[in-house]
Amino acid sequence: MNAFEISGGKQLKGEIFPQGAKNEALQVISACLLTDKTITINNIPNILDVIKLIELLQKIGVQVQKNNLHSYTFKAEKIDLQYLNTTEYRKHAASLRGSVMLVGPLLARLGKAYLPKPGGDKIGRRRLDTHFIGFQKLGAVFNFDINENFYEVHADKLKGTYMLLDEASVTGTANILMACTTAEGNTTIYNAACEPYIQQLCIMLNNMGAKISGIGSNLLNIQGVSTLNGCTHTLLPDMIEIGSFIGLAAMTQSDITIKNVAFQQLGMIPEAFKKLGIKMQLINDDIHIPAHEHYEIENFIDGSILTLADAPWPGLTPDLLSVLLVVATQARGSVLIHQKMFESRLFFVDKLIDMGAKIILCDPHRATVIGIDKQYKLRPTTMSSPDIRAGVALLIAALSASGKSIIHNIEQIDRGYENIEERLINLGANIKRINY
Repeated sequence: MNAFEISGGKQLKGEIFPQGAKNEALQVISACLLTDKTITINNIPNILDVIKLIELLQKIGVQVQKNNLHSYTFKAEKIDLQYLNTTEYRKHAASLRGSVMLVGPLLARLGKAYLPKPGGDKIGRRRLDTHFIGFQKLGAVFNFDINENFYEVHADKLKGTYMLLDEASVTGTANILMACTTAEGNTTIYNAACEPYIQQLCIMLNNMGAKISGIGSNLLNIQGVSTLNGCTHTLLPDMIEIGSFIGLAAMTQSDITIKNVAFQQLGMIPEAFKKLGIKMQLINDDIHIPAHEHYEIENFIDGSILTLADAPWPGLTPDLLSVLLVVATQARGSVLIHQKMFESRLFFVDKLIDMGAKIILCDPHRATVIGIDKQYKLRPTTMSSPDIRAGVALLIAALSASGKSIIHNIEQIDRGYENIEERLINLGANIKRINY
């Protein structure tokens, strides 16, 4: 098992480049199954979840060529449907939350798909109902073996229809979208997620020959086509990593420039940090965060305490609330963090309380942070990363703490952040990977 040993309390300085978007990668790589033509994808992050998905595609029969560390070419000319019924497939797919993205493309291309209950972060219930209800509305038959935790869906021919999603699920929208690109007739998806990742998937599918309109809205219209072609696609920079680096700069009183951020695709993220008092400057497409001796949380106009809550895009992404919470611990003022989507994601705050943060966990969804205004630094401690986003939030806390901290279970962080310790060392951080 690996861990991070961090000697915190140092100011950092320099430039850092965000990786390609993890969540987009899982979707567009899965879309390669929709065609037997060649697809090249650039700016792929070299992280555990993405590598495991690419390995899974290879086992299914996809030809994969690694062009360089961040570029791959895929050709799904022959797919081994029998492999999907093997014990090896069940074990491999169950370890990866992103494996759910294979269902829509396989259903569209082969008329069948199988999936064990996928793994991923332990952050509360993450139901798949939206995905399979959408497939059923397209005419598919769905079965779930509760004893084996195994999903099966099949259809002789998918047919376009109107559907109103029960929630604006990003992965649900992506999965249904891929399934209906070659369905017979027209499909309308209302209450669709419209995150930049979904917009990117739509652009890629249209470049492959799909006919999707309404991109960027919650109302998508898809005119089914008979076949799809190949294309070349480049991923956006990862907005969650960009937000994490903004939080890192604030917490460690560092002067950091984040390069090539695709600012127009960041939505509410910069504004959320500005509400915590973080000042930043946009220079071309780079974000510069100067060293902050202090920063103060805004109140609402009537003087009441600020609330930061997640919401479907263009609202604030839930993946950054853990980082925003950590940043608030050193601010002047108070904020209520309301994590609406996942009921277990705030449980990591007990580790921050041990470090000296003033936090009241109101319930599984809400935490009140009373900022200490950098009157003292957080205390170092030994802790374990419960999920990707809480893991990097704890890493930020450890880098701001005065003394040596240990973070275990860093495989969770590796799932979402590429070579994070090397890139932080380049900024001046004292962090090393150790074996236990």
